[in-house]
Amino acid sequence: MTQVLVPLAQGCEELEAVTIIDLLRRAGMTVVSAGLDQHPVKASRGTVFLPDTTLEEALNYDYDMIVLPGGMPGANHLRDDARVQDLLKKMARQGKYTAAICAAPKALARAGLLTGKRVTSFPGSLDEVLDSVQYLEQAVVIDGKVITSRGPGTAMEFALVLIEQVLGRQKRMEVEAPLQRM
Repeated sequence: MTQVLVPLAQGCEELEAVTIIDLLRRAGMTVVSAGLDQHPVKASRGTVFLPDTTLEEALNYDYDMIVLPGGMPGANHLRDDARVQDLLKKMARQGKYTAAICAAPKALARAGLLTGKRVTSFPGSLDEVLDSVQYLEQAVVIDGKVITSRGPGTAMEFALVLIEQVLGRQKRMEVEAPLQRM
């Protein structure tokens, strides 16, 4: 069973968080949503989430993938959290998937995971590292085990790409068909 960690920071983008968690669970992955603190997470548009656990507790387990929802100031909280940074580096060293959408690729950049990579993000989020990456204006960009995406409007495609990368094209098609995407 594929284990996925989705850290939820105060001010995360709710559309991205919900879409990622929902679609990966539809694919049969075990998804753990973890708040950076012990409080309910108030997302960028005011929606309140009750994470499955805290990040502190979640760090006691191993994951095959970590997926960072964006949103502001949530992406900055992920970028600035030492535990998230340590986990990103550890997972990259282990050859596991690190993925981020919207402004959250800035957390991957802080961890040093984007240097020399093809990436995308919400416009302006990676301005400080543009000279060290190949920036593409595409919905989803895959470079090895690093997967990035643009923003709320690309969240469904992002989640489906994550499913395809980990579980294969057939599983993506099984999850996508009942969604009635055109």
